This record gives sequence, C-alpha cells and structure tokens, in this order.
Amino acid sequence: MSFNKEELITLDKTHVWHHLTQHKGFEPAIYVKGEGMRVTDIGGKTYLDAVSGGVWTVNVGYGRKEIVDAVAAQMMDLCYFANGIGNVPTIKFSEKLIAKMPGLSRVYLSNSGSEANEKAFKIVRQIGQLKHKGKKTGIIYRDRDYHGTTITALSACGQFERRVQYGPFTPGFHVFPDCDVYRSKFGPCADLGVKMAKQLEEVILSVGPDEIGGVIVETMTAGGGILVPPEGYYETMREICDKYGILLIFDEVVCGLGRTGKWFGYQYWNVQPDIVTMAKGVASGYAAISCTVTTEKVFQDFLADPADHDAYFRDISTFGGCTAGPTAALANMEIIEREKLLENCVTMGDYLLEGLKGLMEKHAIIGDVRGRGLFAGIEIVKDRATKEPIAEAVANAMVGAAKANGVLIGKTSRSFRELNNTLTLCPALIATKSDIEEIVGGIDKAFVDIEKKFGL
Repeated sequence: MSFNKEELITLDKTHVWHHLTQHKGFEPAIYVKGEGMRVTDIGGKTYLDAVSGGVWTVNVGYGRKEIVDAVAAQMMDLCYFANGIGNVPTIKFSEKLIAKMPGLSRVYLSNSGSEANEKAFKIVRQIGQLKHKGKKTGIIYRDRDYHGTTITALSACGQFERRVQYGPFTPGFHVFPDCDVYRSKFGPCADLGVKMAKQLEEVILSVGPDEIGGVIVETMTAGGGILVPPEGYYETMREICDKYGILLIFDEVVCGLGRTGKWFGYQYWNVQPDIVTMAKGVASGYAAISCTVTTEKVFQDFLADPADHDAYFRDISTFGGCTAGPTAALANMEIIEREKLLENCVTMGDYLLEGLKGLMEKHAIIGDVRGRGLFAGIEIVKDRATKEPIAEAVANAMVGAAKANGVLIGKTSRSFRELNNTLTLCPALIATKSDIEEIVGGIDKAFVDIEKKFGL
C-alpha cells in the first residue's frame, strides 16, 4: 500500500484518538509492516517486537499467510450470521478448543477479553437468580489483576489508575490480596501458596458465603506486574471455592493459547476451573474473537422449560457471529500444533529467563526477574534491600532506550501510583535463540544507557 509519510502523520494527529494516550504534544509512531518477529515503522526502521503487538496478542508472529487465506476463503462462503444460528468454523473451532480443556464443554463467542469477562459475570449473577433465590451474585477479584475496560469489568479491577475517575462502579464486587511473591508479607516459607490463597477465604467470610457466587483471577497477573502464583495456591483456592459453592473463573485473556508453554496457564496447577475466559492470542490478532468457556454443569444451570422466558442465558454479542474469528483461531491452533510452538515456548522461555537473570549481576537496579514461558517481567528498584520501586520516569525511559536499541518492550503502565516499575516481555511463540539473545542484548544496552542518564 502506497502512502505519504508526512500526510499520514498529519492525518493521524488530526483524526485518531489513540488508546491510553495523552495527546497534548503527542507525536504518533506508525507501523506499516510486520513479518515474523519484526515490525517496520513508517520511516523504514525495523524493530524486534518483544511484546507481540504491544498488548501480548500476536502469538504466532506476523505475516501468516495461511491464516489470512483461511479467513478470506471463509468470508467469501459466509462472513457473518448472528450466533443464534450455527456456522461451520464456530463448530469446528469449539470442538478443537474443548479438546485442549479437559473438564470443560461449552464455548460462548464474543469479540474482546472485556466482553468475555462480562459474560462470566452475567453467568454468575443469573445463576444466583435461578438457583439461589437472588443470593450468591457477588464476585471477588484479586488486587493487581485486570479484567477489561468496561465499567463492570473495571468493577473487578485491582489497578488504581485503570479505575480512577470512572466510578461509580457496579455493586457486588469485592477484592482480596495479590499473589506477589517478591513483595509477599509472609516472606519465604514452604506453604506460601496456601497462606496466600487463604486470604481469599477471609474475604468470603467477611462478606458472607451466601453473597458470593464467583471468584475471578488472571492465571498470571499480567499488566499488574507479571506475577506467578506459588505452588499450592490455586489448589487451595479450588478447595475454598468448593467449600462455599463458588464458581472459580480463570481469566486467560493473556495466558491462553500457549503464552506460558501450555495451552492455558491454569494447566500448570492441579486445578479444574468452572469458567475460563480468553481473547488476544486465540487468533493471534488476525481477527477479533474471545471465548467464555464453561463446564457442562454451569451450562446445565440454564436449561429449563422453554416456557420460562427468564431461564436461558439472555445475552448476545453481535460480532460473536463473525466467522473470521473462529476461522483464524482454528488456523492459529493448527500452526501452534504443527510447529510445536508450546515446546518452543518452554525452551525459549527458559532461555529468556536465564538471560534476564544474568543481567541482575550487571545491573543493581534489577530487583527481580520472574515469569513462565515466553512471558516475563523485570522489576526495577532503587535499592534491592528495601525493594523501593524505581520512579516511573526511569521505567518509561527504559522502554524508550530499548526501542532505540531496536527492541520493543513494555512496562506496567497507567496501572498504579507506586508500582509502574516492571518491564514486560512476551515475544511471539516462534522466537528463536538468536531472537532471545537480541532481546536480552538490547535490554542490557538500555540499562547501561539509563544508568548513565539517571546516575544510577
């Protein structure tokens, strides 16, 4: 596609309202091409993308012709029909997805992670009306987790800056403490996971078990700092939910479809969810799609006499009927299987963490390195002993310095007042050893640049 660089920049500044952007004095970056692990900007400079499209989405990399061709062919056959009617790609994709999720059986399609989580909340609340006489409609969420951008999704948001100025929020939501091992109040201990999880039970008892119908967690806290729960955490949480008759919801919007080295992050723990939500990597950004997946038991709660007009799930998602999403998702899953990208994610993820931990010996401002699979965080601090967070301006400068060195990374941003200090990495599952070395090398150079600039 031909374009005039200066004209496009002017048009962007005149007409486009960008996400998460203060536009006063803003100069837009414009990307025009992606191939494999790399993107090229409007000025012709190419970067290694270590954030999979900026928001952890392009799991199988750019330029996948087989996905594009599959979507194009399906769009010619049937582009859309409301999802009260079946279509071939939705049926085939649902079958393939469920085969990767033992214990779950039903797939509800929509078009974004926010919407997938809204569906989960509506399911919990409607079951409360149908089965519990209007009780058990409350939902508990975890501090530092994020579940979407709508008002009700923000009602379940543990990130202050995401919520500020958007209240009043939907009532019935309650928060329990985060799973940050690095900053845990319990300190090092063999049963850390159990102790952390039992904080959930304290909130349930405080609110009242008869009021709580669901608990939602990001399997790994993503934008809240790349937090990996300790062993025993989710197993204990499952026991607590079973004890009080509460649905356990895993938000896999980021972790799903291979990001951690398994199809879903929760599969690292011996735990069975009641509901799983997903988006982003489901189709690697080639089409919009999200899913709310449930057990058969949850689905059966909505089966009743057809004469009961209130008993079925009265919900619709317009673009849950677009066939491009499930078609792209099918092709995406086939690539992951054929190219053994789950295995590659584990191998390259270990290599990435090894390389990042090696940087700790060179750069004292690195307080912690953590992650799983090709999903990693580098928390930077003023002092390792006190763990005092580095100023957000320094973390922002690190992102800029890495970009100047040809590597695109992310950070916890617009989330907290104090903890916007974790650099985030999630390169595509196709990453090679040389890609990882280039990423680590670019970050190493960025630390040198920033330490010199800020006198650290």
